[in-house]
Amino acid sequence: MLMQRVADRAAGSSAYERLGFNIVIARRVVFGLLVGPLLAGCVTTAPQAGTHPADPGAKVAGVGYRSTIAPYVSLRPVSPVGWKDQNRRVAPTPKNGQ
Repeated sequence: MLMQRVADRAAGSSAYERLGFNIVIARRVVFGLLVGPLLAGCVTTAPQAGTHPADPGAKVAGVGYRSTIAPYVSLRPVSPVGWKDQNRRVAPTPKNGQ
């Protein structure tokens, strides 16, 4: 498709038409190069909220220690227990009158 457009353009259009097309592109590029830096100067940045991150004297919250494995209980193998004793240990307590 691209090669056909190039061939059609080379065969059917005059040098003046091709030059006019290139001038339009050149004007857009020059406009972008000239106006771009001018508009970049209009950009504002928001002021820093609080202390500056690079300030070594800035006060920060203290660091506390919390163990990530605090509720851990060793589950190493123990001597076997009979199933009746095991069931009594985990069964709900009976209500009065039952």
